[in-house]
Amino acid sequence: MARHIYSCPLRWSDMDAFGHVNNVVFLRYLEEARIDFMFRLAPGEGSASFTGGSVVARHEIDYVRPLVHRHEPVRIESWVTKIGAASLTIAYEIKDPEQVYVRASTVVVPFDLAAGRPRRITAEEKSFLLEYLDDSATPADVTGRGKAVAA
Repeated sequence: MARHIYSCPLRWSDMDAFGHVNNVVFLRYLEEARIDFMFRLAPGEGSASFTGGSVVARHEIDYVRPLVHRHEPVRIESWVTKIGAASLTIAYEIKDPEQVYVRASTVVVPFDLAAGRPRRITAEEKSFLLEYLDDSATPADVTGRGKAVAA
């Protein structure tokens, strides 16, 4: 399984009164990594994959240890743990080589902005996501594994 790696700079304004990154700011870090993963790495030159819109249906965050300001960016690793017909789950670790600060996951729903409703994951998107699927995923974690997904 491949992991998407995002190098996230820390900003002085990310700190709270206690001198560490505020818990709400971690959601922004996850968003930056997710956008980099889904939009910049979308398959194919000029591909419309993931560009039509998506919404976050759920976040789960476990704060493992405080992260304090420093000049070096923090590493965010992202991978896919579940691919459904019309949603996917992305897992993350915000970390340094020697320690993890946050473990999190986000359920993302592709969205048709023009129609104003969720849409199914396309075959091209699924193919891209499968490259980042966790090795421990079961067939139940992938809707239609081995079958074409309706666009």
